[in-house]
Order: sequence, then C-alpha cells, then structure tokens
Amino acid sequence: MHEKSRFFETSSWLISLLLVFPILAIFYTAMGGDNEIFGHLMATVMGTYTYNTAVIVLGTVILSILMGIPTAWIMANCDIPGGRWLQWALVLPAAMPGYIVGYIYTDWFDYAGPIQILLRDIMGWTSPAHYWFPDLRTLPGACFVLSLVLYPYIYLLARASFMEQSVTLSQSARLLGCSPLQAFWRVSLPLARPAIAVGASLVAMEALGDFGTVSYFAVNTLTTAVYDTWLGYSNLNAAAKISAIMLVVIFILISSERYSRRKQQLFSQTVSADKIEKVKLRGKFKIAATVFCWGLFAAAFAAPLVQLIIFALGYLSSSSVIDFVQYSLNSLYVSGIAAVAALGVALLVNFYRRLSGKSVSAAPSRIASLGYAVPGTILAIGVLIFLTRGDHLINDVAKYFDLGRPGLVLSGTMFAMITAFVVRFSGVAIGSVESSLQKVAPSLDMAARTLGCSAKSMIKRVQLPLIRRGCLIAMLLVFIESMKELNAAILLRPFNFETLATYVFNYASDEQLELAAMPAVLLVFVGLIPLILINRSLERGHA
Repeated sequence: MHEKSRFFETSSWLISLLLVFPILAIFYTAMGGDNEIFGHLMATVMGTYTYNTAVIVLGTVILSILMGIPTAWIMANCDIPGGRWLQWALVLPAAMPGYIVGYIYTDWFDYAGPIQILLRDIMGWTSPAHYWFPDLRTLPGACFVLSLVLYPYIYLLARASFMEQSVTLSQSARLLGCSPLQAFWRVSLPLARPAIAVGASLVAMEALGDFGTVSYFAVNTLTTAVYDTWLGYSNLNAAAKISAIMLVVIFILISSERYSRRKQQLFSQTVSADKIEKVKLRGKFKIAATVFCWGLFAAAFAAPLVQLIIFALGYLSSSSVIDFVQYSLNSLYVSGIAAVAALGVALLVNFYRRLSGKSVSAAPSRIASLGYAVPGTILAIGVLIFLTRGDHLINDVAKYFDLGRPGLVLSGTMFAMITAFVVRFSGVAIGSVESSLQKVAPSLDMAARTLGCSAKSMIKRVQLPLIRRGCLIAMLLVFIESMKELNAAILLRPFNFETLATYVFNYASDEQLELAAMPAVLLVFVGLIPLILINRSLERGHA
C-alpha cells in the first residue's frame, strides 16, 4: 500500500528538521563570532587537549578490543565453568558509569587505599620512596577505567558475529591442518572484523564524548574544553568551534569505519543443521580462560558494585533521603517526558515511511536519528545555541506587542534538558519501532484497507496493537538512557535542579561518593534493564 498522508509527511519532515537544527546550529555559530578566546586556546592548550583526546580514544579502543574479543570468542565457542551465566554477566559492566568506577578504583589504589596499605604491611615498606606503584589518575588510568565499562560494545557485537559464523568454516580450517588458534586468526577473526569495527567505532565515540571520567581524573580533553569554555569563559562561540571540530572527527570515524568494509559481503550464516558444538577446554587453557573471563567481570562490575553497596549501607544514616527522593523525582519527570516525546517522533517517522513506501520517506527517520551519534556535551551546546535564538525571538515578539520580556523561556528551563534527551535518544526509539513495524506483514495493511479502514484507522486498530511491545521497549530504552545521561544534563539543567546523574557526579567530584552511593546503586540497576533485554534478544536469535 502506498498512500500519501499529508499529516504524516508534514509532521515527519518538520520534526526531523527540528531535531537536526541543534547540530547545524553548532557549525553555523562556529563560522562566526569573535575568535579571540578560541585563538588563545589554540595557541596555548588546544594541542595538549587534542593529544590527550587522541590518546584516550586510541588507548580505550585498544584495551576494549583486548578485553572484548577474547571473551566474545570464548563465550561463543568454548565451554567453561559458569559459561551460561558468564555470557550475559560480561555485558553488565556497560551499566556502570565510568566516573563511578574511576572513583572506586582510585579509592582502592591510592596511597591511603587498602591495596597499598596491604602491600606496605606485608612487605614492611614505610614510605613511598621504598616502592613504586602506578598512579591511576593519569591518561593510561583513564583509558583503563573507560575500557572496563566500554568493552561490552565490542563483546556483544563480536560474540554475535562469532555465533553467526558457520561451524563448517572452522572445521575446514582444522582439516587443512590449522590449530584452533590458527583457525581463529585466519577464519573467525577476519569474518568478525566488520562487527569488531562497528564496536570499536562505538567505543571511540563514547570515549571521545566522555566527560565524567576524564573530568574526575583531571585529564583535559576536547570534551572538557567545551565544558570549561562555556562555563568558565562564558563564550558560546568558542565552545561551538571546539564542538564543530569534534563533530568533524566523529564524522571521520564513522566514515572510515564504513569505508573500511565497503566491499565486504558475508553470506555464511549458522542454520539449524549447523549448530555450534562448543569446545571443552582442559588443563591450563581452561584455567586461563575461566580466570580471564570471571576476573574481567569481577574487576569491571562485581567488585565496584559490592563496594557501592557497602558505601550505601555504611553511610545510609549520613545520606540525605530527602535529596535522594527529590532528585529521583526530577530524573523520573524529565526522563518520562523525553521517553514519551521520543516515542511520538519514532511513530510519526516510521508510519510516514510505512504509508508512503517511497525511498525518500526514509530520510526523516535517518535525519532524526543523527543526534544519537553526537556526544552529550556537544549536543548540549547545539541545543543551547538553538534554544537561545528561540528565547531571543520570543522576547522580541513580546516586546513588540508590549508584553514585557519573559526571559529565558526555553534555554533556562527543564525544556532544554528534555530537548537534548529527545534529540540524542530519538534514534533509539526509531530503531525499536522500525524493527517491530517491519514484522507486521503488508498483507494486514491491505486487508484493513479492503475492509474500508482509513490510514489513521488502520494505524489505530491494526498496527499499533501489533507493535505495542516495540513501543514499550522504545520508551523504556529512552527513559533509561535519559536517567543516566550526565553530559547534557550537567550543562543544561536549570539552577538548583539536579538529576540522579548530576547528583552522583557532584559527590564523586568532591571525593564523597559514599554519600551518594544509594542513588549510584539505583543508576547501575536501572542501566541493567536494557542490557538484559539486549542479551535475551541475542540468545533468542541464536537459540
């Protein structure tokens, strides 16, 4: 069915353009304005910021690959103790905010921390001059902490790719004289390279846009430069210039990843008669694989979570329950509105694509999804520029009609935060709704039209009931991502307004995470929900 619906067409294009305007506003603002502060930054610290950013991105990607690929291959092809539980447990570190893991590891490994105290007691050392211990608050330390929470991107995609590979390929390699390790290097790894490249690009973009971890570790990057330029120098133009540079870098990363696999085509898939029979490891290989996988899970998730729970229980009487409740309600409020709004965007653009059937109808959904590739700090600058222009327009109109000046109607309220969340996470909702809508057979639409249903009636009575689960998942994913979002919230929140994420970060920055351990535990458990959903979907797809 191909039906032109003026309402869906107009609404889809209008909303998609509104969602992409904050991104375009960054480039527009960066091309004008005063270059004095930006020139000063370029002449003094920008080289250091760029170097630190490059090291953070490259180091995090390398460490994430070293953590993600071996665990993915072991979980997909080998049988180790607790493997059934471990295959989803290795995904859980993605729910841990990096700055929380950074605080906990810093607390453990500092001179006054339990690790060094234990070493001094055992070895008899009395001062730092007697021994050397690595300093975690460095560039390598930041890379290590970020890789602990970002390697699941590579693990998930690589594991899915290894599970989809036909077992006959590895069997053929073994028959030709390859050892299991040689079969991995020559067959499995090259076939998984596209998935690994996608995961590595996601890790790179997350590392590039990270603010909480690098800020806590006092490592100056381009992201912290955007934050400091806006809040420190109050110069939106210079912040826009830095943001534009980062957007160009992100575009290069995405383009390079796609260009690297432009000619790759994979046709071998695992079918029901081609089940993977997992290798039963023995001896030292079994011990090494088990220790590596369980050790990584413990280091990245289990141990930090236990420490958070200990903090929460130990400092429960010192924590402010009133603040916790208030900030939880704030997070629920803005995240709930953002989830509903993002679902509305997803339904409009997907129904327009479904009703139209033309190739151009896919453009609004693609445009509306662009914000998901933009780090929160950069997107916050674009939203701020866009809404500030809107505030000026509202005040000019009000003045023209002698209504006074209403002030910051858009940029100084929760509307700015909600707008940033919708722009950033609409792509998540669009993907979820699109996936559900694709499972609805076109014959059902034709049958509804044959029975006299209009387009709107067909959507209400046929399509919406069938994609209800996808809509609920879309809302849930956007809600949870908005609850955890720190970068945009910390720049766009109104005065005296805190969310759980900003509340926890403020205490972590002041070396008092213990007092905010209870909301930190809540953030972690909230972040587990989409990971469990994704992993269950992966298991069903390869059952």
